[in-house]
Amino acid sequence: MQITDVIPDDLADVLRLNQSSVPHVSGIDLAQMQWFADHAHYFRVVRQDGLLAGFLIGLRPGLPYESPNYRWFGKRYRDFGYVDRVAVAPSARRRGVASRLYQDFATTLGRDVGVMTCEVNIRPANDSSMRYHEQLGFVRVGSQETEGGKKEVALLEMKF
Repeated sequence: MQITDVIPDDLADVLRLNQSSVPHVSGIDLAQMQWFADHAHYFRVVRQDGLLAGFLIGLRPGLPYESPNYRWFGKRYRDFGYVDRVAVAPSARRRGVASRLYQDFATTLGRDVGVMTCEVNIRPANDSSMRYHEQLGFVRVGSQETEGGKKEVALLEMKF
């Protein structure tokens, strides 16, 4: 398992994995994926046997990003590391890919930041993701409806 910073040649594969993971992550287009590549504090991919196994995009405060969930944390936290999206290829699930990415992101944040945030869908429910995040040590600090009430998310934090 190799974790590397995303490169331009990765974006089409990352986008395909992202889109195959909707509704657990929000759908985006290639221009939006490029925006993340240009602005994200953390955008790394995992490869196993040369194939894309997963990715994580992590943001810090202060970006001109309109996500209501990112903005929710921005209004309440001085500093944080926000997991905007993480996805793992079906063939790589249950092999520690997401855990390695979360650990790597936490390492880049350091003790000065001390908190990682994210959201998990509770409508439509993503029960396996909620269990996973709770096992990592995330706790619910709020909830909100998004997409005009089509979705509801639990807003989570993990202090370290």
